Amino acid sequence: MLNLYSKQYIKLNFSSNNDYKTTNILIKMSDFLTTTLGRTRLIAFVEGISFLIIIFITMPLKYLGNMPMPNKIVGMAHGLLFVAYILAIIQAKIELGWSWKLFFIAFVASFVPFGTFYLDKKYLQEK
Repeated sequence: MLNLYSKQYIKLNFSSNNDYKTTNILIKMSDFLTTTLGRTRLIAFVEGISFLIIIFITMPLKYLGNMPMPNKIVGMAHGLLFVAYILAIIQAKIELGWSWKLFFIAFVASFVPFGTFYLDKKYLQEK
């Protein structure tokens, strides 16, 4: 069992059948829960996933399939995640000293499909 509070690492391997190259990504799991930046990145990822689920799955079900219930359920979860995301970027602005520009980009990214993923890749990942 993985203890999320220990200094354990998870190694993910992504391989392509075309060129047989393997990319290894090391993720320090404890950083996603214990640091402000880690929590912000984690919440941004989950909020981005919920936004895409609404756009590409539950909205078509609601309007094309006449099934409004999935949209209500996922919409409520997304609303809570959106509030958590806004609180997380406010906390990051205060504790990490983010510039107003970065804060604004993070705020706008929550309204754009795939925006939180772009934010994470461009601004939040350690280079």
